[in-house]
Amino acid sequence: MKQNSTAAQRVPDPCVLVIFGASGDLTRRKLVPAIWHLQKQGRLPEAFALVGVARREWDDDYFRQQMAEGLAEFVGELDESVLEAFLAKLHYVSGDPANPATYVALKTQLETLDREHGTGGNRCFYCSVPPQIYLGIVEQMGKAGLNHQHRDGQGWCRIIVEKPFGHDFDSAHDLNEALHDVFAEEQIYRIDHYLGKETVQNILVFRLGNSIFEPLWNRRYVDHVQITAAEGVGVEHRAGYYDQSGALRDMIQNHLLQVLCVIAMEPPSSFDAESVRLEKLKVLKAIRPILIGQVDRYAVRGQYGPGIANGEELPGYLEENEVPADSRTETYAALEFTIDNWRWQGVPFYVRTGKRMEKRTSTITIQFSQPPHLIFGQTGKMPPSTLTIRIQPEEGISLSFNGKVPGPDVRLDTVNMDFSYAESFGGRTPEAYETLILDSLLGDATLYSDSDWIEKSWQLLMPVLEAWKTTSSGSVPSYPAGSCGPNEADALLGEDWRTWAAL
Repeated sequence: MKQNSTAAQRVPDPCVLVIFGASGDLTRRKLVPAIWHLQKQGRLPEAFALVGVARREWDDDYFRQQMAEGLAEFVGELDESVLEAFLAKLHYVSGDPANPATYVALKTQLETLDREHGTGGNRCFYCSVPPQIYLGIVEQMGKAGLNHQHRDGQGWCRIIVEKPFGHDFDSAHDLNEALHDVFAEEQIYRIDHYLGKETVQNILVFRLGNSIFEPLWNRRYVDHVQITAAEGVGVEHRAGYYDQSGALRDMIQNHLLQVLCVIAMEPPSSFDAESVRLEKLKVLKAIRPILIGQVDRYAVRGQYGPGIANGEELPGYLEENEVPADSRTETYAALEFTIDNWRWQGVPFYVRTGKRMEKRTSTITIQFSQPPHLIFGQTGKMPPSTLTIRIQPEEGISLSFNGKVPGPDVRLDTVNMDFSYAESFGGRTPEAYETLILDSLLGDATLYSDSDWIEKSWQLLMPVLEAWKTTSSGSVPSYPAGSCGPNEADALLGEDWRTWAAL
């Protein structure tokens, strides 16, 4: 359970973190640097060890050397004495994840660490591998008894799995069933790094820690909500994966629906995993299903074509390496969701994401309703008041509203109040993986998805996926690389005075 506490109080029990796929890029680039920062901040117990597991025939010394090089690259200059003490906590087990002998060796290593370092039989397993691989790992862990907790001298046992959590509803359900065959739901931590971002976590604090905002957070004052995740890059080296996925699966099913739930949820009774998860699930259950015959009304897709950005000519999606010439995979997706509950009835939530857009930005824009009566001689609509929550790259919150221009005449113009995390708090903003790894070691699942949420999110999107995969669904609209997306997305907003927030 999350609490208002000092860093010294939020320290896990003595434990071992095991990373499967430890020779991969994620471990070197994100996971070990996150653990380094946690150690440096005093957030890890004195009795802590990390065990990497992978096929490569490394030993402890070579694994430590590789991680030291990764820290030098992704963290920067390091104090050698501190680094030496940190690296001493790192160990390595070489083995094929499909071979039972790997788990015998791992179990022996864990028992040695418990005995020599007092890690108490507490273990967290991080599967830094795709689902098709980690399902085999989970099965082997069950056979080796590595899933047990609180018996025969063992402490707690948890497992972290990376997305994608399925490719559709059926595969997500099967994935959950396979995990539940070995682990209890309370042991499973489905990681979504988006929820570890400081700004996303701050949404509830902003809403519920300030009485001036929560009274406005409803259908009486909000006209609509936009959630945007735009990327300036193309598919890069992920073309093989991305063409089987697309924007809807890659971003909306997990990241952006999670953000929508945090924005729209009712205040939980307390800030703990069970209460927060319950309220987020209620939001998904309240979203009006999109019928397959209504997909063209509520969903828009697009695929980037050739374009120019910053003077550079950019290829279209179909010109990227490993992309089939006849691919219909969407690189842009925008959907309108309606939440049928008391707070949000009649307030559309627009969610969009795309690659090769004008620039990289992730924002939440809450546009407030027009005043009920215009008294300053205006004709037509006034510029809307908006609250914008910037998730990345520059975390912060800004409020835009109308003010009087100085002078004898009553002329209105838009003014802004802006809050920047960097300027207000300074220092280094923790990476999402720092927060999420620490929470898993603490047993705090607040920022993790449970099986019910995963399956319900897929269920909501299945009509759109089914409609888009049919050959009769028409051509996929194109948009120039470096633009704001396809023109067809403008019609999704309905009212002609609504516009997409600037990127």
